[in-house]
Amino acid sequence: MNVYLAELLGTAILILLGNGVVANVVLDRTKGHGAGWIVICAGWGFAVYTAVLCVGETSGAHINPAVTLGVALAGRFAWDQVPGYIAAQMVGAYVGAVVVYLFYMKHYEATADADGKLATFSTSPNIRHFGLNLLCEAVATFVLVYAVLLISDPSFAWAATGAAASVPVGLGSIGAVRVGLVVFAIGLSLGGTTGYAINPARDLGPRLAHAVLPIAGKRDSDWGYAAVPVVGPLIGAALAAWLALVS
Repeated sequence: MNVYLAELLGTAILILLGNGVVANVVLDRTKGHGAGWIVICAGWGFAVYTAVLCVGETSGAHINPAVTLGVALAGRFAWDQVPGYIAAQMVGAYVGAVVVYLFYMKHYEATADADGKLATFSTSPNIRHFGLNLLCEAVATFVLVYAVLLISDPSFAWAATGAAASVPVGLGSIGAVRVGLVVFAIGLSLGGTTGYAINPARDLGPRLAHAVLPIAGKRDSDWGYAAVPVVGPLIGAALAAWLALVS
């Protein structure tokens, strides 16, 4: 599979499951209605795990422009692939959001809360303060990208050839669990202020879908806040890459 197609599909799966769990909790007359924040955090963690499991072997499963920027700044990814990765992620996020809408269409119709409908597409702060909201997104994304940059597979000493060598142990699908757990932890600890976008594509692509789709009783797409979950994660990623390089 082409790496860009893999990023598109991986990001679409991420948004389908991630925004899907928000829709399940927030929209009326769903099986999961009112299940709460823990379910949303767990759902996003499992969404990341599933997306990484599906496309990790092909593209590395960045599924996030902040991760792509971070690994490129850290010298671990080719800059000429960055634009294509980010474009694929944005398209995938839009596609995933559209599928969530189609999946829960009747529940959108049954839900009167316009803010709740928007929440199934994009993030918003519980207390609006652009400076602090930006800081929260930067800090949360710093944790994500720094953890990604520090992840390494276990290894063992191998001396059968006469010269000791360190042999990495491939973890396969189990390795994807680590990133999912990091996202779960971020949501539990740092998600209470802004809803932890920590991913420009995750917010911008679905926000655009919300603006375009014929959702009954929807409100505006809150474009006045839209820059925060894009710029904040990119700042956090750059800081994580810098610390990884100097430490």
